[in-house]
Amino acid sequence: MAVNRDPVLKRCRYLGISPMVVGIAKESNKNPNANSRRKVSEYGMQLKEKQKLKFIYGVLENQFRHYYDLATKMEGQAGNNIIVCLESRLDNVVFRMGLALTRREARQLVNHGHFLVNGKRVDIPSYRIKVGDVISLRDKSKSSVKFKENIEKTNGRLSPMWLDNNKEEFKATITRMPSIEDLDYDVEAHLIVELYSK
Repeated sequence: MAVNRDPVLKRCRYLGISPMVVGIAKESNKNPNANSRRKVSEYGMQLKEKQKLKFIYGVLENQFRHYYDLATKMEGQAGNNIIVCLESRLDNVVFRMGLALTRREARQLVNHGHFLVNGKRVDIPSYRIKVGDVISLRDKSKSSVKFKENIEKTNGRLSPMWLDNNKEEFKATITRMPSIEDLDYDVEAHLIVELYSK
């Protein structure tokens, strides 16, 4: 498995997103106008939007291309469907539940088998959740100091509307599929579709 070693704050500054989006509580924008000095081509804007989503969700090119192919086959707008595919990943749901500080940490915790989906252990971070799924922490992991600390640190983080989150019991239910309106960052997903459809 490839390991992403990009410096997070530098990457956030380049992509024009807040480090809070990826779960880091540091501010990186020393010069907010740094990216607006030179004119960016249409291709450059499309590429940047794709890089932004790949960085936020921690997926590589082949996996991202797979999500694009899935999105074009689903009903509705392909750009919005890409967001739905990425937001419905198990590692993202764990991050949204507040049981991990970052998506990278969430991916590792899922890999180590700490989570159950509808009572069955799932250790695949890219596992796609569905409406009605119940994601919970394994009984053995509930006594772990790590998860209690994470809950305290993420106490101020808002849960998205599509997630019925119960932090006391370390579990959440998916009430509906996520949509582009639920995001806590700006993205122009139609540019990604334009990039791939060339």
